[in-house]
Amino acid sequence: MSAEQTTHLTLRRPDDWHLHLRDGEMLKGVLPDTSRHFARAIIMPNLVPPVVTTEDAAAYRARILAVLPKEHRFTPLMTLYLTEQTQAADVAAGRASGLITAVKLYPAGATTNSHGGVRDLDKVMPVLEKIAEIGLPLCVHGEVTTPEVDIFDREAVFIDTVLDPLRRRLPELKVTMEHVTTQDGVEYIRAADRNLAGSITTHHLIINRNALLVGGIRPHYYCLPVAKREVHRLALRAAATSGDPRFFLGTDSAPHVDPLKECGCGCAGIYTSINTMSCLAHVFEQENALDRLEAFTSLNGPAWYGLPANEERITLHRREAPLAFPAKIETGAGPVTVFDPMFPLHWDVVDA
Repeated sequence: MSAEQTTHLTLRRPDDWHLHLRDGEMLKGVLPDTSRHFARAIIMPNLVPPVVTTEDAAAYRARILAVLPKEHRFTPLMTLYLTEQTQAADVAAGRASGLITAVKLYPAGATTNSHGGVRDLDKVMPVLEKIAEIGLPLCVHGEVTTPEVDIFDREAVFIDTVLDPLRRRLPELKVTMEHVTTQDGVEYIRAADRNLAGSITTHHLIINRNALLVGGIRPHYYCLPVAKREVHRLALRAAATSGDPRFFLGTDSAPHVDPLKECGCGCAGIYTSINTMSCLAHVFEQENALDRLEAFTSLNGPAWYGLPANEERITLHRREAPLAFPAKIETGAGPVTVFDPMFPLHWDVVDA
């Protein structure tokens, strides 16, 4: 990164290592907000039906590229949704072809469209052994779903009862703890000597659970994993801004139309693709760590996934007047509310 002065930042073009694009009209409506600024993104496979085979992933990638704006340069990195019927040979073939970047583990019932996820790890051990053998990363939604565990404790319990035993059983397995939300997760990653890293979202650096619950239930701050106590948010900020190569950006930007958020049983997901870079520059400026923003957004992720850093650059400019992001974007599927960080944003991407 070069800093011409405190009001300008030039970074290698960033990547998003955890992104929901959905499909159909929603895909068409939200993709430009990512592809405008980001060079690559790991695409989540929890569609209906999910992306469970290499053939499914190839078809989904084709649908993404078909609606990509012609002036945007963007590469979708495809993942497979791990089920108890997943075939190790298909995963290996997808990896060998260059199409598959990672396999995604959803505990059944953990989040949106995860009902087909894994209930018994023993049933997927042949697949996990194969991906460990071929060096394919396993992206993990790190929460247990047993009803006796409090929702705010799901990540910590998952680490103790699922993830740590799995990593001891398969030490060569390369694991990405996605959307880390707790101090427990941060400390677990820091304690690992190899084969463990974590993505951190934009919104978990900014909100704690008060944003969702104080002054009324505010559904557009509801996500899974749910935002936690302030001590956890501060731990995430310390990790993201530390320069530690094991932490990198995965926005988990997850659009839902407003009627599905603003209802008696609202969907989990926060839409941040449109203003992520402005939000992150604000956070890193607050932490006196603007010189480490490039590592978090543009360097650490590629290194972890074995890809080169992008050669293209983007430039951010700090403006005196607050930026005006839309409160909602309109898609062919319906309106989607944009994440409101609850403070004015001043850092604008002026060259991408």
